[in-house]
Amino acid sequence: MKRFARLFLDPRILIAIGMGFASGLPLLLTGSTVQLWYKEAGVDIVTIGFLGLVGLPYSFKVFWSPLLDWWVPPFLGRRRGWLLITQVALILALCAMAFCDPKLAPAVLAFVSLVVATVSATQDIAIDAFLVELFPPESYAFGVQCYVQAYRIAMLVASGGALILADKFSWRIAFLVMAACMGIGLVATLLAPEPKNYGKPKNLFDAVMLPLREFLTRRNALLILLFLALYNASGNMASSLTNIFYSDLGFTKTQIGLTAKSFGLGATITGGMIGAVLVYRLGIIRSLWVFGALQSVACLSFSWLDHFVHAAGAPVAWALAVAIVIENLGIGLATAAYVSYMGSIVDRRFTATQYALFSSLMAVPRTALAPVAGILVKNVGWYSFFFLCAAAAIPGMILLSRVSKFFVPKEAQVVTA
Repeated sequence: MKRFARLFLDPRILIAIGMGFASGLPLLLTGSTVQLWYKEAGVDIVTIGFLGLVGLPYSFKVFWSPLLDWWVPPFLGRRRGWLLITQVALILALCAMAFCDPKLAPAVLAFVSLVVATVSATQDIAIDAFLVELFPPESYAFGVQCYVQAYRIAMLVASGGALILADKFSWRIAFLVMAACMGIGLVATLLAPEPKNYGKPKNLFDAVMLPLREFLTRRNALLILLFLALYNASGNMASSLTNIFYSDLGFTKTQIGLTAKSFGLGATITGGMIGAVLVYRLGIIRSLWVFGALQSVACLSFSWLDHFVHAAGAPVAWALAVAIVIENLGIGLATAAYVSYMGSIVDRRFTATQYALFSSLMAVPRTALAPVAGILVKNVGWYSFFFLCAAAAIPGMILLSRVSKFFVPKEAQVVTA
C-alpha cells in the first residue's frame, strides 16, 4: 500500500502534468482553431485546406531530434534548457500570432503558425526525452498517463476555450490568453529537477550515428524492432475500420460519434491509468504478457457485437457501448505496458533520438495495417475479421517470449560516454 501511495504522491507527477499541458496546447491552435479564424476572415476553403501542411513538423521531428541529444544549452542543463528555450519561444510566437490578421496578411499568419508548430514539435522531443529520464522504468507508465490526460485537457482549452474567448472578446485576446497558459509548462520546467546526465555525443555527427549504432549492435536488436512493430498489431488492425463496421451494422453517425467519444475515450483513459498502476505492480514484462493477451481477447467484443446486432435485427446502442468499452480498455492497458517498455530500452545518452525513432516506428503499423484490414473484411466478413485481429497478437507474443529473455532496463546498465 505504501508503494502505491508513493506512486500517487510523487512530486514528479505534477511536473508531468505541467509538461502535458504545455505539449497539448499548441497543437490545435495551429490546426482547427486557426482554420476557423481564416474562415471568418473570408479566406477560401482550398487555401484553408492547405493550412493543414502547417502540421508537418510533427511528422518530421525525428530528423532534428539528434540536435537535442548533442547540444546542451548554457543554462538549466540539457533537458530543462531545451524545454525553457522551446517554451519561451512558443509564448513569443503565440503572442505574434495574436497580432496577425488573416484578412490583411494571410501568408504571415501561416508562416507564424508554421513556426509555432515547428517549435512545438521540438518541445515534444524535449519532453519525451525528459520524462523517460525523469521517471524510473517501473513508474514511467503512470507518469506518461498523467502527461497524456493533461495533454487532452490542453487540447480542449486550445479548441473550446480559445473559441469562447474569440467569440466573447477577439481572436487577439484569445491567442494572448493561450500564450499566457503556456506559462504552466514554463513553471513546471523551472521547478523540475534536471535528470541525471548519462553523457552525450561529442558532435552532431555522433548524435545522428551513435544512437543507431548503439541500438543495432545490441543483442537481437532486429527482434526488438519487430516486437515494437507487431505487439499492438491486434488492436491496431481491429480499430483501423471501426467506424465503417459500426455504419455497416446500421448505427447512425450521431450514435457512433457520441458513443465513441464518450465511452471510447473514457475507457481508453481508464485502461491507461489502470494499466500504468498495474505496470508499477507487476513489472514491465509481466504487464506486456497480461495486457497483450487482454487486448487480443478484447477484439472479440466486436465479433460479439456483430452477432448480437444481426440476431436482434436492429442496431442496439447499449451493445455498441459495451463493445467499445471492452476494446478501448484493452488498448489502454496494452499501450501502458508498451510505452513503459519503449521508455525502458532507450540509451540515456541518446534519449531524444532513440525515443523519437521508437515512437515513429510505433505509428507505422497503424497505417500499414489499414489496407490489409480492408482486404480481409471483404473476403471473410466482419465477424471472422475480428477473430483474425485477435490472432494477429500471436506474432508479437512469440517475439515477446524472445525479447523478454534479455530484457534489462537501460537505466540499470552502466552507460559510458
